Amino acid sequence: MYLAPLPCAASGPGNKRKARVMTDVAELDLAKAGPRISGQGLEAWIAESRELLKLAAPLVLTQLAQMAIMTTDVIMLGRLGKTALASAALGNTVFFFTWLIGCGPVAAVAPMIAQILGAHPRDRAGVRAVVRMGFWSVLMVSLPLLTFLLFTEQVLLLLGQEPELAHGAGIFVHYLCIGLPFSLGYQVLRNYSTALSRPNASLWVMVVAIFFNAALDYALIFGHFGFPRLELRGAGIASASSYTFSFLAMVLAVWLIPELRKYRVFRRFHRAHWDHLREVFRLGMPIGLTMIFEAMLFNAATLIMGTFGTAAVAAHQIAMNVPSITFMVPLGIGMAATVRVGLAAGARDGDAVRRAGYSAMIMAASFMTATGILLSLFPSAIANLYFADTAHNQDVIALAIVFLHVAAAFQVFDGLQVVGALSLRGLKDARAPMWIAGFSYWLGGFPVCLWLAFGMKMNGFGIWIGLAFGLFVAAVTMTTRFYVLSRRY
Repeated sequence: MYLAPLPCAASGPGNKRKARVMTDVAELDLAKAGPRISGQGLEAWIAESRELLKLAAPLVLTQLAQMAIMTTDVIMLGRLGKTALASAALGNTVFFFTWLIGCGPVAAVAPMIAQILGAHPRDRAGVRAVVRMGFWSVLMVSLPLLTFLLFTEQVLLLLGQEPELAHGAGIFVHYLCIGLPFSLGYQVLRNYSTALSRPNASLWVMVVAIFFNAALDYALIFGHFGFPRLELRGAGIASASSYTFSFLAMVLAVWLIPELRKYRVFRRFHRAHWDHLREVFRLGMPIGLTMIFEAMLFNAATLIMGTFGTAAVAAHQIAMNVPSITFMVPLGIGMAATVRVGLAAGARDGDAVRRAGYSAMIMAASFMTATGILLSLFPSAIANLYFADTAHNQDVIALAIVFLHVAAAFQVFDGLQVVGALSLRGLKDARAPMWIAGFSYWLGGFPVCLWLAFGMKMNGFGIWIGLAFGLFVAAVTMTTRFYVLSRRY
């Protein structure tokens, strides 16, 4: 499942041995990573699980805060009816794809800072140069991406979408796209703060942004508090405003938090550092491609779903939203596993490597099994949450129930594939997950989607079976590779 980009590799400042090990791991606070667990037996497994939970908890909360914003948008647009919901779903698909392109270079900021601080803990100029070039990359990619987004309606029409939905999506993205550079700028500062072991700054910004976005959605979509009723336009303006707010709030946090302020990252913004700029794009490419491979499959599924009508797209959006929320938990567990596996790998402790990775996989699989059971037991109740007038949306609800049953079945695979990928990153194995993602989703899941949807005439149900198959292949391949590589320690 893909909703938001996986955190890029990073580490906090620490001793030189840790820094070398962790330059390619997730953007976490190494000071809070906890001790490496040695020994054998049940006690070692329990201790490792405890450290994983301690590390994963704040990360899960941050991801859930981001999902709360997206879920609010979906629920409020659902109150306008299936056409508005489907239009926004298609618009978000186009917007999110362009966002991923811009996010690739931005994701390189954290590992570059980690490497600089690992080699030279007092190199403030180097850190400042990386952040500055991160912002430069945002400026360089934003103009062509914004130009592309202005033609969203035309792009969707070329892809065979219904004219009414394409037009609505174009209106929505026309206003939403204003927030693109601010969203990417926020990611630069988020990566910077996390690399310095201050991830709570972005967490609190997201918490405040939840309420800011909800208030704007309510006011602008429905015309409350003296504002005009703007519907899709209002949703686009609200989201763009939330992106802008998050960026400005992070700027304020950087000014107010002494540990972030001391690097003076906004100083001499005009000064170029070409080596750092080239490194930003060089490191960012495989990170971006990994995200794009997975995201494109789900985006392609949304676009294909559009050929089956408005009800299918709306039901697809509902069914995608729910497992995307549950996905945040194994994502946080996987990010914690990256650090735990990396620490053990640096010490050449094979038992600890395997214990960290397998503990995370068991934890994620257990949670996703529970959510899968809940989705299979209460699909109707979940689908009905998204509509005020259920009587006029029975076709959407019926389809959403079918899709939710499939989502219930692939919960475990979704959890295992992300934990497997992030555990591999702890072993400094970054390129293999990129190729595995490409193979699993585009040579596995996508052909099955097309065959079942069109060849077997299964329509939207066939698409969801194909998505499940892609996640299954990714889960098996990622976990198998971790097993093989971990045996080398």
